[in-house]
Amino acid sequence: MKLIRGLHNLNQPLPGCVATIGNFDGLHLGHQHVINQLKAVAEIKNLPSVVLVFEPQPVEYFAPEKAPRRLARFRDKINHISDMGIDIMVCLQFNKALANLSADQFVQQILIDRLNLKHLVIGDDFRFGKKRCGDFEFLQQTGKKLGFEVENSHTLLIDNERVSSTRIRKCLADNDMLQARQLLGRPYTLSGRVAHGKKLGRELGFPTINLKMGKRPIAVDGIFAVLVKGIDNRTLRGVASIGTRPTVNGVGTILEVYILNFSEEIYGYCVDVEILHKIRNEEKFDSLDILVKKINQDIDEAHTYFEHNEILETT
Repeated sequence: MKLIRGLHNLNQPLPGCVATIGNFDGLHLGHQHVINQLKAVAEIKNLPSVVLVFEPQPVEYFAPEKAPRRLARFRDKINHISDMGIDIMVCLQFNKALANLSADQFVQQILIDRLNLKHLVIGDDFRFGKKRCGDFEFLQQTGKKLGFEVENSHTLLIDNERVSSTRIRKCLADNDMLQARQLLGRPYTLSGRVAHGKKLGRELGFPTINLKMGKRPIAVDGIFAVLVKGIDNRTLRGVASIGTRPTVNGVGTILEVYILNFSEEIYGYCVDVEILHKIRNEEKFDSLDILVKKINQDIDEAHTYFEHNEILETT
């Protein structure tokens, strides 16, 4: 898949394309349904498939204090979309200039002049342009004038309820990881490259691997029983802390994993951390001694969880 970041890197218009537009946070089964629909049309028309996203997401630009926590990092979004066989992913910086484009200007300057759009797969509740004045009906009418077709990406239902990122966030908040897994079509996983940390865990007797989660808040925080994959084809059990580490005045969201019965150094490895079960919320303790006692309790609870859920390691 080719990743194009910014219109300045799209100097020459595409030779036509079939496109969709959205946030695609978490790339759940509903998103996969849309992308499969997009790929089917692109194959019939013999045109490249394009997924257009924005960074930051529009709600994060207009109302950051109200923006939902992300299910995944931007890098994970790229990987998931690439894995689905999309030809081109276009990421536009959502800024004042883009926010001020009218619906007409957005269609002409981006969809026509740069993407050379021939077919658009989009939800019938899609809104865009300054003051959200563009909608599905507008796109259909404009497409007839400018020579592109507009197709509705039908909503995917599971248990008579729409599959959505919002629904998955609620599952994660309720510690219903099995339902989240059903809606995602895979285990809820956070990924990243193992980086050097402050080595505090090692000093406390619990050496951890550290994955930086970026600036955007992640949908989960707290202490979890997890599986770690990506280390020489092994599946390893662990206890993960996701958050800001308030006891030691941490800054930024970090995913730290204490891998049970493991002492190897794996800096630089790209690993997947499957979130299986929430043990407790992140807390600030009055001393490191109290923190150590709590960590030991977390490890005991994780061992108990794994003893009763062996099947999860083979799925």
